Amino acid sequence: MSDLTDEMFLSLPDGSKDSPAAPTLDYDRSPVVTVTFAGNRLTRNATRAYQQEFGIGVMDWRMLVMLTRDPGCSVGHAARVTGIDKAAVSRALHRMSQAGLARAEVLGGDERRKSWFLTEAGHALHARILPRALERQRDLLKGFSTEDLKAFTGYLQRFLENMADEDTPPPDENS
Repeated sequence: MSDLTDEMFLSLPDGSKDSPAAPTLDYDRSPVVTVTFAGNRLTRNATRAYQQEFGIGVMDWRMLVMLTRDPGCSVGHAARVTGIDKAAVSRALHRMSQAGLARAEVLGGDERRKSWFLTEAGHALHARILPRALERQRDLLKGFSTEDLKAFTGYLQRFLENMADEDTPPPDENS
């Protein structure tokens, strides 16, 4: 049983204790709100930086990382690992294919089943962007100790594990 109460995460919009306004999530006390806002800003800023410096968006960068780590993966696998919907992953891979950064191999003659790989140009672009990505990461993590980062990463991993049940689709009523 959790000792976390709803009141820990709520505030009244005008800040008073006896406001007639309905309570809502507090921006400063709700870690879910904080993670969401941070993720949105992280994505927006990364997109701007990578677009200006390398001519690609953050979604393409994510797929460069994915295909470097897991060459031959499918769209579905990439979507599950990254938490991004399959349509967005598919669009990114198609865009990268047109740019000569990725290529697909059809599995078993079925055009819907493909394994994706980086091309030589894709590997080269990944190698060019990686130092900048690491620099951005260092800037974002200024002031954190090694112990802080281990704990922070552990908390985020636990957070992701707690979301695993939400990722499971509901059972098919017709089954």
